[in-house]
Amino acid sequence: MIDSEGFRANIGIIICNDYGNLLWTRRIGQNSWQFPQGGVDAGETPEQALFRELKEETGLERQDVKILGSTKSWLKYRLPTRYIRQDSYPVCVGQKQKWYLLRLTGKESRIDFNVTKHPEFDHYMWVNYWYPVRQVISFKQTVYRQALAELLPFMTEFQFRQKKKKSRRHFRRNKPG
Repeated sequence: MIDSEGFRANIGIIICNDYGNLLWTRRIGQNSWQFPQGGVDAGETPEQALFRELKEETGLERQDVKILGSTKSWLKYRLPTRYIRQDSYPVCVGQKQKWYLLRLTGKESRIDFNVTKHPEFDHYMWVNYWYPVRQVISFKQTVYRQALAELLPFMTEFQFRQKKKKSRRHFRRNKPG
């Protein structure tokens, strides 16, 4: 869906593991890395698009993740002129993205890029929180920085709860008795 300004509605997916690292995916056959993302279809809510794209791009399903947070509004980026398809109608000048931060609750082995006939990714790695901002293609860097900055409080809260759980387990184990 392309809006009246020429921006295509899109969902950005950031998945973290229990250590606070983020899933960083490589585009198939390229040395180009990014977070999974995909378009919002007509009549689809952003959350419906999230779970459809999650399945199509990573093989993960709703029960494999937990939503930690999302951006409040759509974050936009413009495509460089060389990437704009002038022969399409309506012309897409960029994307407006709603970003979601998800925690992987299922097994990492559930990640499978081959659930569709045309996979977008062929490899992944776990990276620190701010790594993607410096590594993604230059025209996406600002929107990545904005999304990660807005989602940081959700990540901080998640990590705080993780540390609290670990310290409670450690306390119980080491309690004199």
